[in-house]
Amino acid sequence: MADMIRVGPLGRDVARVALGTSPMGGGQWAGEADERRSTATVLRALELGIDMIDTAPAYGHGLSERIVGRALADAGARDRAVIATKCGIVWDDGGELRHDASRESILREAEASLERLRTDRIDLYQLHFPDERTPIRETAETLGRLLEEGTIRAIGVCNLSAEQMREWSAHAPLHVVQDRYSIFDRDVEPEVLPYCRERGLVFVAYSPLARGLLTGTMQPGREPSDAAHDRPMFHGAEYHRHLIAAERLGHWADELQGKPLPALAARWVLDRAGGIALWGARRPEHLDVVEEVWDWRLDEPGLRKIDRIVSEALDTKAVRMAPARPL
Repeated sequence: MADMIRVGPLGRDVARVALGTSPMGGGQWAGEADERRSTATVLRALELGIDMIDTAPAYGHGLSERIVGRALADAGARDRAVIATKCGIVWDDGGELRHDASRESILREAEASLERLRTDRIDLYQLHFPDERTPIRETAETLGRLLEEGTIRAIGVCNLSAEQMREWSAHAPLHVVQDRYSIFDRDVEPEVLPYCRERGLVFVAYSPLARGLLTGTMQPGREPSDAAHDRPMFHGAEYHRHLIAAERLGHWADELQGKPLPALAARWVLDRAGGIALWGARRPEHLDVVEEVWDWRLDEPGLRKIDRIVSEALDTKAVRMAPARPL
């Protein structure tokens, strides 16, 4: 049975693994889109008890939103799902993405998302990235207005610092915080996660499998070359060290926990940070491992063991943080 967490303004619990739909949009991040298989993936997620679906207009020029909206509408499943989408990144006339979190742009985006999603409300509306040209106050007040009107039911932000979130909260409510987090990506631990705990905010981790490094499928000598893997950990000596760490983690997970590496990686996020982990998928079989995430926990010795494995493989001192209570 799925682990659950309460998202206050929604008045309901949701599964602590959510479906991430960025691969469904295709493009430079995911290759050619496959609408039939993506639709089947949405429905499979619901069968597994995954009831929060995270999307954005930026994913395939709205294609991901259209797939989600059509899948839920055709199955009569809209009320079974929490739809989380985003604003603040738009496509320009030349087909390029740009940041725009201005009031006028967000109001246009909200209307367009409602149409693509075939719904009369957005359950969770999130600022996708901060926009340096637009004051946070303007963006926050715009989402606050949509909340008051009932167009959206909860407000979230993605990729904001703790300082930016403090400024946001001076002008509008904030309920959910989404950021990158995995065994290999821990930048949120010093400030963002403590801020979420202090304020009782639900933390949503994206890329909990480190964009494939924690799936056990990446191989030495085959460095990824797409835009999604442009960070140092995917290239050269860093790539080799991360693969060694992933291999050792996989052996430990199998031998002592009886779990596959992806399930260990997702469970680590849930037990270390609390909140929700996004599981990106574009085919139903990509969700097969999700059931291995439920009904167990990593204890403190297990978390320490993971830190030691990573530290030794990467030849660095792992960041230590006590396991967080569920948010």
